[in-house]
Amino acid sequence: MSTVKLSILDRANTRVHDGETVSARQIFAEVTQRAKAAEQLGYHRFWVAEHHSVPGIAGSAPTLLIPHLAAATSRIGLGTGGIMVPSHQPLVIAEHIGTLQALVGSRLDAGLGASVGFTKPVRTALRQTDDAKDYFGDDVDQLIAYLDGTADITAYPQDASQTDLFVLTGGRAAEFAAQRGMGLVLGGPAVTNGLRTTRDVNKAVVAYRENFVPSSRRQQEPYIIASVNIAVAHSRQAAEDLVLSEAWALTRSRSIGVFQPLEEPASIRAAKPSEQQQRRIEQSLATTIYGAQHDVVEQLHRVLTYTQADEIMVTGNIWDPADQQESDRLLMDAWRAAAG
Repeated sequence: MSTVKLSILDRANTRVHDGETVSARQIFAEVTQRAKAAEQLGYHRFWVAEHHSVPGIAGSAPTLLIPHLAAATSRIGLGTGGIMVPSHQPLVIAEHIGTLQALVGSRLDAGLGASVGFTKPVRTALRQTDDAKDYFGDDVDQLIAYLDGTADITAYPQDASQTDLFVLTGGRAAEFAAQRGMGLVLGGPAVTNGLRTTRDVNKAVVAYRENFVPSSRRQQEPYIIASVNIAVAHSRQAAEDLVLSEAWALTRSRSIGVFQPLEEPASIRAAKPSEQQQRRIEQSLATTIYGAQHDVVEQLHRVLTYTQADEIMVTGNIWDPADQQESDRLLMDAWRAAAG
């Protein structure tokens, strides 16, 4: 497993500090600093996400953020985790990818997702129909045609199939990715079920590799990225503090329907969550990899056994950006040490 690379997906989570929500300008500056540090540490890729009208996430336009990150770095791979296909016309996505390819070149990847707006008003604002997700496959096929140059019209700038494409999925779209010769980014139970078993292999990844049909134009090989929340500290309790903020935001979102900015762990503990909230926090923590270095490496090996992944993508954001970068460093140090 020493050949398995580590990468990062940053959602540009906002946070509350001294009772005020930190500005988007500051959040993006911190994302940029994290990308620069990740490059120095040897991370393989740094992806940014797309969420719409979410108070707790500033990352709504990854294709705009990537050129800024490219200017601040020199070699780390950059990509979208992902472009949400139901939110855009395939032609516009192709134009964005072609523009980024012209600017960033071989450092660029394009992760594609099928998520729609979190609430009905957001979906209305995005002009998404109730069945928007059902057209994901057709929309991606149109997008591929524009990128390959085989569509009825030409998308400019032309990508000429230079950009590697990945499908973000919980496993259901694995067969689709295989048939289109695309990479696979697995998340959710398709990854974290591996924390509960040391023998089984996810059947979706086996089928993906067996049924992979290479694209004659992009020439991608089968490739699996396992995406999972990870935090590393010098003790399990310290690491739990790091992941508590996001677990709390997810817990509250189930009650109020809104994912809020991350709160300081100490303030969350002082607020004394209810029994129901505490159960939901624990459910979130159960699908997160956190702890001291050796514990995290052991958990990642379980995930790799289950997913047969070629790469691990670190997700989840930590309230304190300094703690976030330290977690990234401790993880990479431990991963290299485990590889010998």
